[in-house]
Amino acid sequence: MFSVIVCTYNREKYLYNALKSVAENDFSYDQYEIILINNNSNDNTESECERFRKDFPQVNFNYFLEHNQGLSFARNRGIDEAKGDILVYIDDDATVNRGYLKAIDDFFNENQTVMAVGGPIFPVYETEEPSWMSHYTKILITAYKYEGNKISQFKGNKFPSGGNAAYRKTAFEKIGKFNTKLGRKGASLIGAEEKDLFAKMKVLSMSVYYLPNMILYHIIPPIKLSKTYFNNLTFSLGQSERIRTLQISKVTFFKRLFAELIKWAATIVLFIGFCLKFQMQKGTRLLLFRWNVTKGLLIDLRE
Repeated sequence: MFSVIVCTYNREKYLYNALKSVAENDFSYDQYEIILINNNSNDNTESECERFRKDFPQVNFNYFLEHNQGLSFARNRGIDEAKGDILVYIDDDATVNRGYLKAIDDFFNENQTVMAVGGPIFPVYETEEPSWMSHYTKILITAYKYEGNKISQFKGNKFPSGGNAAYRKTAFEKIGKFNTKLGRKGASLIGAEEKDLFAKMKVLSMSVYYLPNMILYHIIPPIKLSKTYFNNLTFSLGQSERIRTLQISKVTFFKRLFAELIKWAATIVLFIGFCLKFQMQKGTRLLLFRWNVTKGLLIDLRE
């Protein structure tokens, strides 16, 4: 049985369609449940959930309120409440394709040693894609992910996005749950809880695969294309890495700083390349990206 877990915070505009896309999957209703974790929303989240319950009474829909603020707390509550052997996490501002659950089910049934899977994420802009958007900033802002049209194993530093991932429940028994020191909390953009989790899976040599037919369409509103949001997100990315690596050890943190130097070198090369193509906006935004991440890594906000 599947437990499809949707953690939400003030996403009334998108939530119903996210749930609806799961309910309209070509998959038997008795093979899954939907678990909705409301993380202290102060909008119409509850009424949207009731609307979904009325429109899709055939779906086993379970609603919970998680008072501890933070995405990691909400995701962990989902683990605690789940009755399924396979836990599927989808973002509350996205929709999935009709073959989504079947693709996951078929693969897990045929590959009993695989512990987690993830799929493509394609952005759906509410406005036009900005001229400064490049492949690299697109991954950052929209969580864009595409590893091709064939099933493959995530290797090296690659891992699924936490907003489109499925796990065997037994994986959490071995590696623990999501790190509550990481992950978004209210308006905070701190993340890296997914990276932290998959790093632990990698240490234990757990297999994680990419499924091309496990598709999520991520809605991108205008606010996520603003410069203010960009600055906040990239700085928070650096802060997330600072917290994550220092929790492991100071050595890990200094290794991450060294990796940042290498990233700077690559960024400068890309900047020059964009300039030569007369795409100055894309190159400049990449420099801003790197600058903000570095600041986030170096600044201790607890001081």
